[in-house]
Amino acid sequence: MNVRWMQNTVGRTAIVVCALYCFSIPAAWTQAAPAAAENKPADKPAVDKAVLPPLPAEAHIQQQIQLDGKTLKYTVTVGALPVRDHDGKVAGEVVATAYTVDGENRPVTFAMNGGPGASSVYLNFGAFGPKRIQAGNEGDSPSDPATLADNPGTWLDFTDLVFIDPVGTGFSRASVPEAEAKKLFYSTTPDIQYLSRVIYDWLVKNGRLGSRKYLVGESYGGFRGPRVTHYLQSQLGVAMNGVVLVSPYLNPGQDDNEDLSPLPWMMTLPSITAAHLEREKKLTPQAMADVIAYTRGEYAESLLKGRSDPEATNKMIARVTEMTGLDPAFVKYSGGRIETGAYLREVHREEGKLGSVYDSNVTSFDPFPFAPEQRASDPILASIVAPLTTAMVDFVTRTVGWKVDARYNALSYEVNRLWDRDNDLRKGSVPDLREAVAADPKLHVLIVHGWNDLSCPFMGSVLTVDQMPVMGDPTRVAVHEFPGGHMFYTRPSSRDDLRKDVKEMYAKH
Repeated sequence: MNVRWMQNTVGRTAIVVCALYCFSIPAAWTQAAPAAAENKPADKPAVDKAVLPPLPAEAHIQQQIQLDGKTLKYTVTVGALPVRDHDGKVAGEVVATAYTVDGENRPVTFAMNGGPGASSVYLNFGAFGPKRIQAGNEGDSPSDPATLADNPGTWLDFTDLVFIDPVGTGFSRASVPEAEAKKLFYSTTPDIQYLSRVIYDWLVKNGRLGSRKYLVGESYGGFRGPRVTHYLQSQLGVAMNGVVLVSPYLNPGQDDNEDLSPLPWMMTLPSITAAHLEREKKLTPQAMADVIAYTRGEYAESLLKGRSDPEATNKMIARVTEMTGLDPAFVKYSGGRIETGAYLREVHREEGKLGSVYDSNVTSFDPFPFAPEQRASDPILASIVAPLTTAMVDFVTRTVGWKVDARYNALSYEVNRLWDRDNDLRKGSVPDLREAVAADPKLHVLIVHGWNDLSCPFMGSVLTVDQMPVMGDPTRVAVHEFPGGHMFYTRPSSRDDLRKDVKEMYAKH
């Protein structure tokens, strides 16, 4: 896995990564100064190219929204928490945006996105914060007004919300040279450890250790979710009551051995079929149940038979052609194995458009239609970063009044470039998920996906949970799917259904 992990979602790398967002303009502040010249004394330590001004003190503002016909008043707090190295020295600052409502015994929910390199603005202004903007759907443009409106899908009426921006994203930053930042922040295990400590520190600072506690992670944040939960539970002595994993990157090894294993193709066929059913206005839970049954059964069996049963192969190719609506020759010469990058260029080719790996029914024009592979940015990423960034910077600096002199990284190329794709990452987070659930018989885990997502296909989570042992109540770990893609919550009906499912899970405690 390398920098193409997130780049242009070409080929099967889209599934290997399965991470939410990964692009941004490099952040120059992480660069260390060049080494001293040979003739200069060596007894002075290297210094950063620029001394950054300190981040402001916490800022607060009172706001309100109309929710279900009632006025909900709340406090917004924006501020930074220090992150320390092994010697106790401050090595970075993590900025959090918190929404709290007066009242006793309210739960608190911590939320983070993925990338690596994504801030939490996507969940904040897209999914369940009290305000939202319209972005991420077919027809939305990066130059659309970044206007915040009350969010009827917010969770704030039943839980306080804390959105965390990992170091290098949002306004969060390292205060050490690049080499040290890589060790402390930009690899699998240190990332889990410092983010867990940030949650612990926020709870202590705000006197909330006694509250019911929940964690939400999207995409690579969904990879973080089980590991942070288990680390908090087993090392920091803080137990989560529930976890919500949104389009999670749980199991990196699922798509290995694509020349032999049927699993990579079993993961993507249902999402490709869902997008076709949606275009035909035939997408229903029952239709998808039939697709899943075929994928688990006859499709997998036919792939495993291969050349030993040509009749089964031909039947499978005909069925896949019908399910996906793709050109019969394309499906035939693909062997019924629909490669993601090729599909995204093929599905809307007659319109001169590309489909997004995050939802193939969201499109943009292909500026390089005759190139051998996709050269343009993903349609959703190209349209969503600008409005979300504009909305967040304006909200934090003008509305809340947190007057920060820094650039906001909704998506950071720099973090993605520096990230250490180590063997620990390839192990995935399913072992931690199993251990956390086994240790706490009251812990509930809700895994949610959009049917159209090809970056983190829902079938990957279905197959993963299928193989988990039943530990007490089998509904404690559940997979729910919704119309839409990776960010299915940008669709009002799916966002409302997500709110309903999450509220039901929280009511169990």
